[in-house]
Amino acid sequence: MRRIEIDGIPAMVGPTTGPMHAGLAFRVGQADETLARRGITHLVEHLALHTFGVADHHYNGTTTPEFTYFHTQGTADEIAAFLAGVCRSLRDLPMHRLDVEKELLRTERNGRQGGLGDSMALWRHGARDYGLTGYPEWGLPAIGPEELRAWVATYFTRGNAALWIAADDVPAGLTLDLPDGPSRPAPRPSSALPRTPAWFPGSSGTVVWDAVVPRQPASGVFTAVLERSLMRSLRQEQGLSYSVNTDYDPRTDGTALITAAADSLPEKRGAVLGGFLDVLAALRFGQVDEKDVATVIGHRVDELSQAEERGGRLPGQALNLVSGRPMEALEQILAEIRAVTPERLTEIAGQAWSTGLLMTPGGRSADWAGLAAAPTGSHAAVQGHAHPSLESKGARLVVGNDGVSIIEDTDVATVRFDQVSAMLAWPDGGRFLIGADGITLRVEPTLYGGSAAAIPHLDARVPAAARVNQPPRSPDNIPRPEPQAQAKARTGRSTGPIIMLAVFIPLMLVSCLLGSVSLITMNDPDPDVRSGSVFLLIFGLALTVGFGFGIVAAIRRLRAARQARRS
Repeated sequence: MRRIEIDGIPAMVGPTTGPMHAGLAFRVGQADETLARRGITHLVEHLALHTFGVADHHYNGTTTPEFTYFHTQGTADEIAAFLAGVCRSLRDLPMHRLDVEKELLRTERNGRQGGLGDSMALWRHGARDYGLTGYPEWGLPAIGPEELRAWVATYFTRGNAALWIAADDVPAGLTLDLPDGPSRPAPRPSSALPRTPAWFPGSSGTVVWDAVVPRQPASGVFTAVLERSLMRSLRQEQGLSYSVNTDYDPRTDGTALITAAADSLPEKRGAVLGGFLDVLAALRFGQVDEKDVATVIGHRVDELSQAEERGGRLPGQALNLVSGRPMEALEQILAEIRAVTPERLTEIAGQAWSTGLLMTPGGRSADWAGLAAAPTGSHAAVQGHAHPSLESKGARLVVGNDGVSIIEDTDVATVRFDQVSAMLAWPDGGRFLIGADGITLRVEPTLYGGSAAAIPHLDARVPAAARVNQPPRSPDNIPRPEPQAQAKARTGRSTGPIIMLAVFIPLMLVSCLLGSVSLITMNDPDPDVRSGSVFLLIFGLALTVGFGFGIVAAIRRLRAARQARRS
């Protein structure tokens, strides 16, 4: 591989044993957006590729949290025409296609299921920078031609681009006509977690864990060793999981995100969670299989050597160029990989555990493992005018000068006006606010007494850049107060654990009394007395166990309801 410049743009060129391929990368991605304009980079990518239509050679575009790149495979002439065409399109996007491409992006999103990493990003970062991958492209309706041109002028420039070409030489006549502009560093990852390691309850049957570690070859080796350890323990030895996988995602700030996941059946979720955490504990306490380490090192060396021959390392080197990171010589990387020891992986396991975030299966708790519960609500409510709920007794909406809060029992959800990531607004007055920390609340004038009068004040306080207007809702989609009986039932769901606990404690005392009487009379010579003692003992134990399971189920329902505040 060698580094050159083409029209002022840094490029990596290297031979390949396969077909010629090339790509143009820009240091801009989803993490650079705001939630209120989520999707703008993806929209630029689609518009820039529209002019190529159906071609005889392969081409595509990709938008990631930190990068956007356009890549193609074909002959030298096809590659030169594609790269020059992308630059022309970026200079003059086909705005007549704007509405059509927005619909295509909506269709694409509708047909793509959200990944498990989306939930992890939301809970780790909130509704900003790297957490935006966990949200729909809500900003598309508000994006117009002028905003698109400004976005392109800021990020799709000569100083913020890099090129790779997998070929013996640069295609003849290649030109890259991009406007001048400086390089743009990636944003620093934010955190919505007061403490780590942390956990939050998931709604699926999959255990997911991610962690932030130093970006280095040893961390990649650790990720692969972790996958082998999880696979051996959860699938091969215990038969608890079918699908076990890990992922290693390097970032421009010198860190990398490790993600690991394992599926489970409903009846085995607790066992999978325990087994998953056991593997993590074993690795950080030095139980690293030396054979696993040797195998992974061998595979990594072979993969990188083969990638070098195919030109497969060129895209990564181009991304290093555009993000200002140093070039990585293959010999140096291979030497660092071969030098990895089990002791080094134990250190990385400890670092990973300290920054880890766990999604438990089926709403289970992980407090017992020493992890902190990720916040599902706010610490305090704002001061302002209270509007009583028309559904739940005691619940209220508070609209003040600093923000909005919804209070129900001991639960508080607050979004401050200076921390609004986005506000979805419907013509009927409905508002959905998302705070930078990921806390959400819905303001519906139909559900809170007198709150319609507060909507103009709310609209005036939310920054205009955070507002995303929505199309009118059908009357059937506008929420209405529930009937009184349902409202009472809804209130009962949140207070159920308290009521059951109030019943459970006296019941426990009665059961203890019955048990004491039973034990005292167990040796009575009268057989009828002894039979009655056994019956009282069994009856008391059955009541205690039954109500105990009831309390656990009620607490889980309450925890799931609180989770909705965050997600």
